[in-house]
Amino acid sequence: MLKILEGSLIYRCLASAVSWAGGQWQKSRIISRFLSPGYGDRVSESSVFSRVWLSFHRGLCLVFEKIRLNRLLKDSILTMPFIWSFIALTLAPILPTMAVLGISLACAGSLLLAFGCDPQRKLVYSPANKYILLYAFIYIAATFTSVTVSGSLLGGALTTLFILFTIVIQNSVATRRQLDMMVFAFVVSGAAVSAYGIYQYVFGTLVASGWVDSEMFTGIGIRVYSTLGNPNVLSEYLLLVIPFAGASILIVKTAISRIFFTGCFGVMMLCMLLTFARGGWLGIIVAAAVFLVMLDRRFIIVGIIGLVLLYFLLPDVILDRFLSIGDVSDSSTNFRVSIWLGTIAMLRDYWFTGIGPGTAAFNRVYPLYSYNTALAQHSHNLYLQLICDTGICGIVVFLAVLFTYFRSLSSAVSRENKLLSNKSDGQPGDPEKEQNTRNREIGRTSKILQIASISAIVGFLVQSATDHSFYNYRVTLIFWAVLGLGLIAARRDTLRGDARVG
Repeated sequence: MLKILEGSLIYRCLASAVSWAGGQWQKSRIISRFLSPGYGDRVSESSVFSRVWLSFHRGLCLVFEKIRLNRLLKDSILTMPFIWSFIALTLAPILPTMAVLGISLACAGSLLLAFGCDPQRKLVYSPANKYILLYAFIYIAATFTSVTVSGSLLGGALTTLFILFTIVIQNSVATRRQLDMMVFAFVVSGAAVSAYGIYQYVFGTLVASGWVDSEMFTGIGIRVYSTLGNPNVLSEYLLLVIPFAGASILIVKTAISRIFFTGCFGVMMLCMLLTFARGGWLGIIVAAAVFLVMLDRRFIIVGIIGLVLLYFLLPDVILDRFLSIGDVSDSSTNFRVSIWLGTIAMLRDYWFTGIGPGTAAFNRVYPLYSYNTALAQHSHNLYLQLICDTGICGIVVFLAVLFTYFRSLSSAVSRENKLLSNKSDGQPGDPEKEQNTRNREIGRTSKILQIASISAIVGFLVQSATDHSFYNYRVTLIFWAVLGLGLIAARRDTLRGDARVG
Protein backbone atom coordinates (compact mmCIF):
# COMPACT_ATOMS: atom_id res chain seq x y z
CA MET A 1 0.00 0.00 0.00
CA LEU A 2 2.87 2.33 0.84
CA LYS A 3 4.37 1.89 -2.66
CA ILE A 4 1.05 2.73 -4.30
CA LEU A 5 0.69 5.90 -2.25
CA GLU A 6 4.27 6.94 -3.05
CA GLY A 7 3.30 7.36 -6.70
CA SER A 8 0.66 10.03 -6.03
CA LEU A 9 1.41 13.76 -6.21
CA ILE A 10 -0.47 14.47 -2.98
CA TYR A 11 1.62 11.89 -1.14
CA ARG A 12 4.89 13.31 -2.47
CA CYS A 13 3.91 16.84 -1.41
CA LEU A 14 2.90 15.68 2.07
CA ALA A 15 6.01 13.51 2.40
CA SER A 16 8.23 16.47 1.46
CA ALA A 17 6.52 18.66 4.05
CA VAL A 18 6.85 15.99 6.75
CA SER A 19 10.50 15.37 5.85
CA TRP A 20 11.30 19.10 5.99
CA ALA A 21 9.55 19.54 9.34
CA GLY A 22 11.29 16.47 10.74
CA GLY A 23 14.68 17.71 9.59
CA GLN A 24 14.13 21.12 11.16
CA TRP A 25 12.99 19.45 14.39
CA GLN A 26 16.08 17.23 14.57
CA LYS A 27 18.39 20.18 13.90
CA SER A 28 16.84 22.30 16.65
CA ARG A 29 18.98 23.09 19.67
CA ILE A 30 16.52 21.48 22.09
CA ILE A 31 16.53 18.13 20.27
CA SER A 32 20.30 18.19 19.73
CA ARG A 33 20.75 18.75 23.44
CA PHE A 34 18.25 16.02 24.29
CA LEU A 35 20.10 13.50 22.11
CA SER A 36 23.45 14.25 23.78
CA PRO A 37 23.78 12.03 26.87
CA GLY A 38 26.58 14.18 28.32
CA TYR A 39 29.33 13.00 30.64
CA GLY A 40 27.39 10.56 32.79
CA ASP A 41 29.88 7.68 32.47
CA ARG A 42 32.84 9.72 33.71
CA VAL A 43 30.81 11.30 36.52
CA SER A 44 29.52 7.89 37.67
CA GLU A 45 33.03 6.50 38.05
CA SER A 46 33.88 9.15 40.65
CA SER A 47 30.51 9.16 42.42
CA VAL A 48 30.09 8.20 46.07
CA PHE A 49 27.82 5.31 45.10
CA SER A 50 30.44 3.95 42.69
CA ARG A 51 33.21 4.10 45.30
CA VAL A 52 30.99 2.43 47.93
CA TRP A 53 30.05 -0.31 45.44
CA LEU A 54 33.69 -0.96 44.47
CA SER A 55 34.66 -1.31 48.14
CA PHE A 56 31.74 -3.66 48.76
CA HIS A 57 32.59 -5.72 45.65
CA ARG A 58 36.23 -6.13 46.69
CA GLY A 59 35.19 -7.17 50.19
CA LEU A 60 32.62 -9.64 48.86
CA CYS A 61 35.13 -11.24 46.49
CA LEU A 62 37.68 -11.49 49.31
CA VAL A 63 35.18 -13.30 51.55
CA PHE A 64 34.21 -15.66 48.71
CA GLU A 65 37.88 -16.42 48.06
CA LYS A 66 38.69 -17.04 51.73
CA ILE A 67 35.86 -19.51 52.22
CA ARG A 68 36.37 -20.92 48.69
CA LEU A 69 32.78 -20.20 47.76
CA ASN A 70 33.92 -18.98 44.34
CA ARG A 71 35.22 -22.49 43.56
CA LEU A 72 32.13 -24.18 44.95
CA LEU A 73 29.77 -22.05 42.86
CA LYS A 74 31.80 -22.05 39.65
CA ASP A 75 29.48 -22.59 36.64
CA SER A 76 26.55 -23.12 39.02
CA ILE A 77 23.03 -22.09 38.03
CA LEU A 78 23.06 -20.06 41.24
CA THR A 79 25.52 -17.63 39.63
CA MET A 80 23.54 -17.26 36.39
CA PRO A 81 21.17 -14.30 37.00
CA PHE A 82 20.09 -14.26 33.35
CA ILE A 83 18.22 -17.56 33.81
CA TRP A 84 16.36 -16.24 36.86
CA SER A 85 15.47 -12.92 35.25
CA PHE A 86 14.35 -14.84 32.14
CA ILE A 87 12.00 -16.92 34.30
CA ALA A 88 10.73 -13.88 36.21
CA LEU A 89 9.81 -11.91 33.09
CA THR A 90 8.25 -14.91 31.34
CA LEU A 91 6.12 -16.15 34.25
CA ALA A 92 5.24 -12.79 35.86
CA PRO A 93 1.77 -12.56 34.22
CA ILE A 94 0.98 -16.18 35.07
CA LEU A 95 2.21 -16.88 38.61
CA PRO A 96 0.84 -15.33 41.85
CA THR A 97 2.49 -12.12 43.05
CA MET A 98 4.41 -13.72 45.91
CA ALA A 99 5.81 -16.42 43.62
CA VAL A 100 7.00 -13.72 41.23
CA LEU A 101 8.57 -11.92 44.19
CA GLY A 102 10.40 -15.12 45.16
CA ILE A 103 11.84 -15.56 41.66
CA SER A 104 12.86 -11.88 41.56
CA LEU A 105 14.69 -12.24 44.87
CA ALA A 106 16.37 -15.39 43.54
CA CYS A 107 17.53 -13.34 40.54
CA ALA A 108 18.94 -10.61 42.81
CA GLY A 109 20.66 -13.24 44.98
CA SER A 110 22.12 -14.95 41.92
CA LEU A 111 23.50 -11.62 40.70
CA LEU A 112 25.11 -11.00 44.08
CA LEU A 113 26.73 -14.45 44.02
CA ALA A 114 27.96 -13.80 40.46
CA PHE A 115 29.64 -10.58 41.59
CA GLY A 116 31.20 -12.37 44.57
CA CYS A 117 32.66 -15.06 42.32
CA ASP A 118 34.02 -12.67 39.67
CA PRO A 119 36.27 -9.75 40.74
CA GLN A 120 36.37 -8.51 37.12
CA ARG A 121 32.59 -8.21 36.74
CA LYS A 122 31.51 -4.59 36.28
CA LEU A 123 28.31 -2.99 37.51
CA VAL A 124 26.37 -1.74 34.47
CA TYR A 125 25.91 2.01 34.32
CA SER A 126 22.93 3.85 32.88
CA PRO A 127 22.07 7.53 33.38
CA ALA A 128 18.63 6.47 34.64
CA ASN A 129 19.99 4.23 37.40
CA LYS A 130 20.72 7.01 39.89
CA TYR A 131 17.12 8.20 39.63
CA ILE A 132 15.84 4.62 39.89
CA LEU A 133 17.80 4.14 43.13
CA LEU A 134 16.54 7.49 44.44
CA TYR A 135 12.96 6.56 43.52
CA ALA A 136 13.29 3.26 45.42
CA PHE A 137 14.64 5.15 48.45
CA ILE A 138 11.68 7.56 48.30
CA TYR A 139 9.27 4.61 48.37
CA ILE A 140 11.05 3.20 51.43
CA ALA A 141 10.80 6.58 53.17
CA ALA A 142 7.14 6.94 52.16
CA THR A 143 6.38 3.50 53.60
CA PHE A 144 7.76 4.38 57.04
CA THR A 145 6.12 7.82 57.10
CA SER A 146 2.73 6.50 55.96
CA VAL A 147 -0.50 7.31 57.75
CA THR A 148 -0.58 3.55 58.42
CA VAL A 149 2.88 2.00 58.41
CA SER A 150 1.56 -1.54 58.88
CA GLY A 151 -0.92 -1.08 56.03
CA SER A 152 1.77 0.28 53.69
CA LEU A 153 4.54 -2.15 54.56
CA LEU A 154 3.76 -4.96 52.10
CA GLY A 155 2.85 -2.67 49.18
CA GLY A 156 5.87 -0.43 49.79
CA ALA A 157 8.25 -3.40 50.01
CA LEU A 158 6.91 -5.01 46.82
CA THR A 159 7.07 -1.74 44.89
CA THR A 160 10.62 -1.00 46.09
CA LEU A 161 11.91 -4.46 45.20
CA PHE A 162 10.27 -4.42 41.78
CA ILE A 163 11.70 -0.95 41.05
CA LEU A 164 15.18 -2.27 41.81
CA PHE A 165 14.57 -5.18 39.41
CA THR A 166 15.38 -2.68 36.63
CA ILE A 167 18.99 -2.59 37.78
CA VAL A 168 19.07 -6.35 38.40
CA ILE A 169 17.93 -7.18 34.85
CA GLN A 170 20.41 -4.70 33.34
CA ASN A 171 23.24 -6.56 35.07
CA SER A 172 21.82 -9.99 34.21
CA VAL A 173 21.87 -9.63 30.41
CA ALA A 174 25.42 -9.64 29.07
CA THR A 175 25.10 -10.51 25.36
CA ARG A 176 22.97 -9.59 22.35
CA ARG A 177 21.87 -13.21 22.16
CA GLN A 178 20.57 -13.08 25.73
CA LEU A 179 18.65 -9.88 25.05
CA ASP A 180 17.07 -11.40 21.95
CA MET A 181 16.14 -14.53 23.92
CA MET A 182 14.53 -12.38 26.62
CA VAL A 183 12.45 -10.52 24.04
CA PHE A 184 11.43 -13.80 22.38
CA ALA A 185 10.27 -15.28 25.70
CA PHE A 186 8.45 -12.05 26.61
CA VAL A 187 6.49 -12.14 23.33
CA VAL A 188 5.66 -15.85 23.56
CA SER A 189 4.45 -15.39 27.14
CA GLY A 190 2.27 -12.47 26.02
CA ALA A 191 0.80 -14.58 23.23
CA ALA A 192 -0.02 -17.39 25.67
CA VAL A 193 -1.74 -14.98 28.07
CA SER A 194 -3.68 -13.48 25.16
CA ALA A 195 -4.71 -16.90 23.85
CA TYR A 196 -6.20 -17.70 27.24
CA GLY A 197 -8.07 -14.38 27.15
CA ILE A 198 -9.57 -15.28 23.76
CA TYR A 199 -10.52 -18.70 25.19
CA GLN A 200 -12.45 -16.86 27.92
CA TYR A 201 -14.34 -14.85 25.31
CA VAL A 202 -15.21 -17.89 23.16
CA PHE A 203 -16.31 -20.17 25.99
CA GLY A 204 -17.62 -17.50 28.37
CA THR A 205 -16.38 -16.35 31.75
CA LEU A 206 -17.68 -14.56 34.82
CA VAL A 207 -17.59 -10.77 34.44
CA ALA A 208 -17.87 -8.23 37.26
CA SER A 209 -20.89 -5.96 36.77
CA GLY A 210 -18.84 -2.83 37.44
CA TRP A 211 -16.61 -3.42 34.40
CA VAL A 212 -19.12 -2.10 31.86
CA ASP A 213 -22.18 0.15 31.74
CA SER A 214 -24.74 -2.45 30.60
CA GLU A 215 -27.32 0.20 29.74
CA MET A 216 -24.96 2.24 27.57
CA PHE A 217 -23.07 -0.69 25.96
CA THR A 218 -25.63 -3.41 25.40
CA GLY A 219 -23.44 -5.19 22.83
CA ILE A 220 -20.63 -5.92 25.31
CA GLY A 221 -21.32 -9.22 27.03
CA ILE A 222 -17.79 -10.26 28.09
CA ARG A 223 -14.58 -8.37 28.86
CA VAL A 224 -11.64 -10.74 29.02
CA TYR A 225 -9.01 -10.56 31.76
CA SER A 226 -6.97 -13.76 31.18
CA THR A 227 -4.56 -14.51 34.05
CA LEU A 228 -4.49 -10.95 35.41
CA GLY A 229 -7.93 -10.76 36.98
CA ASN A 230 -9.08 -7.46 35.43
CA PRO A 231 -9.55 -6.31 31.80
CA ASN A 232 -7.82 -2.97 32.40
CA VAL A 233 -4.83 -4.68 34.02
CA LEU A 234 -4.63 -7.08 31.07
CA SER A 235 -4.60 -4.13 28.66
CA GLU A 236 -1.76 -2.52 30.64
CA TYR A 237 0.29 -5.70 30.32
CA LEU A 238 -0.44 -6.02 26.59
CA LEU A 239 0.66 -2.42 26.00
CA LEU A 240 4.11 -3.38 27.28
CA VAL A 241 4.48 -6.55 25.18
CA ILE A 242 2.73 -5.81 21.85
CA PRO A 243 5.42 -3.39 20.55
CA PHE A 244 8.05 -6.11 21.04
CA ALA A 245 5.90 -8.53 19.04
CA GLY A 246 5.78 -5.97 16.23
CA ALA A 247 9.54 -5.50 16.48
CA SER A 248 10.12 -9.26 16.31
CA ILE A 249 8.24 -9.46 12.99
CA LEU A 250 10.68 -6.94 11.51
CA ILE A 251 13.81 -8.46 13.05
CA VAL A 252 13.53 -12.17 12.20
CA LYS A 253 15.02 -13.40 8.95
CA THR A 254 13.06 -16.56 8.05
CA ALA A 255 9.51 -16.72 6.70
CA ILE A 256 8.46 -19.29 9.33
CA SER A 257 9.66 -17.04 12.16
CA ARG A 258 7.90 -14.05 10.62
CA ILE A 259 4.64 -16.03 10.36
CA PHE A 260 5.01 -17.15 13.98
CA PHE A 261 5.52 -13.64 15.35
CA THR A 262 2.77 -12.27 13.13
CA GLY A 263 0.47 -14.83 14.74
CA CYS A 264 1.63 -13.76 18.22
CA PHE A 265 1.01 -10.12 17.31
CA GLY A 266 -2.44 -10.88 15.92
CA VAL A 267 -3.48 -12.89 19.00
CA MET A 268 -2.39 -10.07 21.31
CA MET A 269 -4.15 -7.38 19.28
CA LEU A 270 -7.37 -9.40 19.24
CA CYS A 271 -7.12 -9.92 22.99
CA MET A 272 -6.57 -6.17 23.43
CA LEU A 273 -9.80 -5.51 21.54
CA LEU A 274 -11.67 -8.03 23.71
CA THR A 275 -10.61 -6.29 26.93
CA PHE A 276 -12.82 -3.37 25.81
CA ALA A 277 -10.42 -1.17 27.79
CA ARG A 278 -10.71 2.28 26.23
CA GLY A 279 -7.53 3.52 27.89
CA GLY A 280 -5.72 0.48 26.51
CA TRP A 281 -7.05 1.13 23.01
CA LEU A 282 -5.93 4.75 23.17
CA GLY A 283 -2.54 3.64 24.46
CA ILE A 284 -2.00 1.12 21.65
CA ILE A 285 -2.92 3.73 19.02
CA VAL A 286 -0.37 6.18 20.43
CA ALA A 287 2.24 3.40 20.82
CA ALA A 288 1.71 2.33 17.19
CA ALA A 289 2.01 5.93 16.02
CA VAL A 290 5.30 6.39 17.89
CA PHE A 291 6.65 3.05 16.62
CA LEU A 292 5.82 3.68 12.97
CA VAL A 293 6.88 7.33 12.85
CA MET A 294 10.24 6.56 14.49
CA LEU A 295 10.69 3.69 12.05
CA ASP A 296 9.85 5.78 8.97
CA ARG A 297 8.30 9.27 8.90
CA ARG A 298 6.34 8.34 5.78
CA PHE A 299 4.06 6.25 8.00
CA ILE A 300 2.51 9.49 9.27
CA ILE A 301 0.42 9.71 6.11
CA VAL A 302 -0.38 6.00 6.09
CA GLY A 303 -1.45 6.26 9.74
CA ILE A 304 -3.84 9.12 9.04
CA ILE A 305 -5.43 7.18 6.19
CA GLY A 306 -5.60 4.07 8.39
CA LEU A 307 -7.43 5.91 11.18
CA VAL A 308 -9.99 7.22 8.70
CA LEU A 309 -10.56 3.70 7.33
CA LEU A 310 -10.91 2.27 10.85
CA TYR A 311 -13.78 4.66 11.50
CA PHE A 312 -15.74 3.02 8.69
CA LEU A 313 -14.53 -0.57 9.15
CA LEU A 314 -14.70 -1.14 12.92
CA PRO A 315 -17.82 -2.86 14.34
CA ASP A 316 -20.27 -0.48 16.00
CA VAL A 317 -19.78 -2.00 19.45
CA ILE A 318 -16.04 -1.21 19.36
CA LEU A 319 -16.47 2.20 17.74
CA ASP A 320 -19.16 3.27 20.22
CA ARG A 321 -17.00 2.11 23.11
CA PHE A 322 -13.97 4.06 21.87
CA LEU A 323 -15.93 7.24 21.07
CA SER A 324 -17.38 7.21 24.60
CA ILE A 325 -13.98 8.30 25.98
CA GLY A 326 -14.67 11.43 27.99
CA ASP A 327 -18.45 10.95 27.95
CA VAL A 328 -19.52 11.64 31.55
CA SER A 329 -22.90 9.98 30.92
CA ASP A 330 -20.99 6.67 31.02
CA SER A 331 -21.07 5.46 34.63
CA SER A 332 -17.41 4.34 34.47
CA THR A 333 -16.20 7.75 33.25
CA ASN A 334 -18.39 9.58 35.76
CA PHE A 335 -17.04 7.36 38.53
CA ARG A 336 -13.43 8.12 37.58
CA VAL A 337 -14.01 11.87 37.39
CA SER A 338 -15.56 11.81 40.88
CA ILE A 339 -12.55 9.91 42.23
CA TRP A 340 -10.10 12.32 40.57
CA LEU A 341 -11.87 15.32 42.09
CA GLY A 342 -11.84 13.70 45.54
CA THR A 343 -8.15 12.75 45.19
CA ILE A 344 -7.19 16.27 44.11
CA ALA A 345 -9.04 17.67 47.13
CA MET A 346 -7.09 15.26 49.37
CA LEU A 347 -3.75 16.18 47.79
CA ARG A 348 -4.28 19.85 48.62
CA ASP A 349 -3.46 18.78 52.19
CA TYR A 350 -0.99 15.95 51.45
CA TRP A 351 0.77 17.07 48.25
CA PHE A 352 4.23 17.37 49.82
CA THR A 353 4.58 14.11 51.77
CA GLY A 354 1.77 11.96 50.36
CA ILE A 355 -0.13 9.51 52.57
CA GLY A 356 1.91 6.36 51.93
CA PRO A 357 1.69 3.46 49.46
CA GLY A 358 -1.07 0.86 49.40
CA THR A 359 -4.84 0.70 49.52
CA ALA A 360 -4.93 0.75 53.33
CA ALA A 361 -3.40 4.23 53.43
CA PHE A 362 -5.66 5.45 50.62
CA ASN A 363 -8.80 4.11 52.30
CA ARG A 364 -7.88 5.73 55.61
CA VAL A 365 -7.73 9.27 54.20
CA TYR A 366 -9.62 9.40 50.89
CA PRO A 367 -13.17 8.83 52.29
CA LEU A 368 -12.86 12.15 54.15
CA TYR A 369 -12.50 13.93 50.77
CA SER A 370 -14.60 11.69 48.54
CA TYR A 371 -16.66 13.50 45.90
CA ASN A 372 -20.25 12.34 45.30
CA THR A 373 -19.55 9.59 47.89
CA ALA A 374 -17.51 7.71 45.24
CA LEU A 375 -15.53 5.02 47.08
CA ALA A 376 -12.41 3.49 45.56
CA GLN A 377 -9.28 1.48 46.34
CA HIS A 378 -7.05 3.94 44.48
CA SER A 379 -7.18 7.16 42.46
CA HIS A 380 -7.64 5.53 38.99
CA ASN A 381 -4.78 7.71 37.70
CA LEU A 382 -1.14 6.67 37.99
CA TYR A 383 0.21 10.20 38.32
CA LEU A 384 -2.24 11.22 41.04
CA GLN A 385 -1.55 7.94 42.81
CA LEU A 386 2.21 8.49 42.80
CA ILE A 387 1.67 11.82 44.56
CA CYS A 388 -0.66 10.05 47.01
CA ASP A 389 1.99 7.41 47.69
CA THR A 390 5.15 9.50 47.88
CA GLY A 391 4.27 13.18 47.62
CA ILE A 392 5.65 15.65 45.11
CA CYS A 393 9.21 14.26 45.42
CA GLY A 394 8.10 10.86 44.14
CA ILE A 395 6.40 12.14 41.00
CA VAL A 396 9.35 14.45 40.21
CA VAL A 397 11.88 11.62 40.48
CA PHE A 398 9.62 9.27 38.50
CA LEU A 399 9.50 11.85 35.69
CA ALA A 400 13.30 12.13 35.92
CA VAL A 401 13.55 8.35 35.42
CA LEU A 402 11.34 8.60 32.34
CA PHE A 403 13.24 11.60 30.96
CA THR A 404 16.62 9.88 31.20
CA TYR A 405 15.13 6.65 29.83
CA PHE A 406 13.71 8.34 26.73
CA ARG A 407 16.86 10.41 26.33
CA SER A 408 19.12 7.33 26.39
CA LEU A 409 16.97 5.47 23.87
CA SER A 410 16.42 8.46 21.58
CA SER A 411 20.18 9.07 21.54
CA ALA A 412 20.72 5.39 20.69
CA VAL A 413 18.17 5.53 17.83
CA SER A 414 19.88 8.64 16.49
CA ARG A 415 23.23 6.84 16.64
CA GLU A 416 21.86 3.81 14.79
CA ASN A 417 20.32 6.07 12.13
CA LYS A 418 23.74 7.58 11.46
CA LEU A 419 25.26 4.10 11.19
CA LEU A 420 22.55 2.89 8.81
CA SER A 421 22.82 5.99 6.62
CA ASN A 422 26.49 5.21 5.86
CA LYS A 423 26.67 2.92 2.82
CA SER A 424 29.34 0.21 2.82
CA ASP A 425 32.04 0.65 0.19
CA GLY A 426 34.36 -1.98 -1.19
CA GLN A 427 34.24 -5.14 -3.24
CA PRO A 428 32.36 -8.34 -2.29
CA GLY A 429 34.60 -10.47 -0.06
CA ASP A 430 36.38 -7.42 1.35
CA PRO A 431 36.68 -8.02 5.16
CA GLU A 432 36.03 -4.34 5.92
CA LYS A 433 32.89 -4.30 3.80
CA GLU A 434 31.65 -7.52 5.43
CA GLN A 435 32.28 -6.05 8.89
CA ASN A 436 30.39 -2.89 7.96
CA THR A 437 27.50 -5.04 6.71
CA ARG A 438 27.42 -6.94 10.02
CA ASN A 439 27.52 -3.68 11.96
CA ARG A 440 24.63 -2.32 9.93
CA GLU A 441 22.59 -5.49 10.60
CA ILE A 442 23.30 -5.21 14.33
CA GLY A 443 22.39 -1.52 14.15
CA ARG A 444 19.09 -2.21 12.38
CA THR A 445 18.02 -4.82 14.95
CA SER A 446 19.12 -2.57 17.80
CA LYS A 447 17.17 0.37 16.39
CA ILE A 448 13.95 -1.65 16.07
CA LEU A 449 14.24 -2.92 19.66
CA GLN A 450 14.97 0.60 20.88
CA ILE A 451 11.88 1.94 19.11
CA ALA A 452 9.78 -0.89 20.59
CA SER A 453 11.10 -0.02 24.06
CA ILE A 454 10.11 3.62 23.63
CA SER A 455 6.65 2.94 22.20
CA ALA A 456 5.82 0.31 24.87
CA ILE A 457 6.45 2.77 27.71
CA VAL A 458 4.70 5.63 25.89
CA GLY A 459 1.57 3.53 25.33
CA PHE A 460 1.60 2.41 28.97
CA LEU A 461 1.92 6.00 30.20
CA VAL A 462 -1.01 7.12 28.03
CA GLN A 463 -3.23 4.39 29.49
CA SER A 464 -2.02 5.36 32.97
CA ALA A 465 -3.92 8.63 32.73
CA THR A 466 -7.14 6.60 33.09
CA ASP A 467 -6.09 4.05 35.71
CA HIS A 468 -3.62 3.27 38.50
CA SER A 469 -1.41 1.04 36.34
CA PHE A 470 0.78 -0.09 39.27
CA TYR A 471 -2.19 -1.41 41.26
CA ASN A 472 -1.31 -4.93 40.10
CA TYR A 473 2.20 -5.66 41.37
CA ARG A 474 2.95 -8.15 38.61
CA VAL A 475 2.37 -5.40 36.04
CA THR A 476 4.60 -3.17 38.18
CA LEU A 477 7.43 -5.70 37.88
CA ILE A 478 6.91 -6.06 34.12
CA PHE A 479 6.96 -2.27 33.65
CA TRP A 480 10.30 -1.94 35.44
CA ALA A 481 11.64 -5.02 33.63
CA VAL A 482 10.72 -3.46 30.26
CA LEU A 483 12.45 -0.27 31.40
CA GLY A 484 15.53 -2.39 32.06
CA LEU A 485 15.26 -4.13 28.66
CA GLY A 486 15.02 -0.72 27.01
CA LEU A 487 18.19 0.50 28.73
CA ILE A 488 19.96 -2.70 27.61
CA ALA A 489 18.68 -2.17 24.05
CA ALA A 490 20.12 1.36 24.14
CA ARG A 491 23.60 -0.19 24.35
CA ARG A 492 22.91 -3.39 22.43
CA ASP A 493 25.64 -2.71 19.86
CA THR A 494 28.25 -2.74 22.68
CA LEU A 495 27.16 -6.14 24.02
CA ARG A 496 28.97 -9.35 23.16
CA GLY A 497 27.39 -11.41 20.40
CA ASP A 498 27.98 -14.86 21.90
CA ALA A 499 25.29 -17.02 23.44
CA ARG A 500 26.84 -17.69 26.85
CA VAL A 501 24.09 -17.90 29.47
CA GLY A 502 25.96 -16.89 32.67
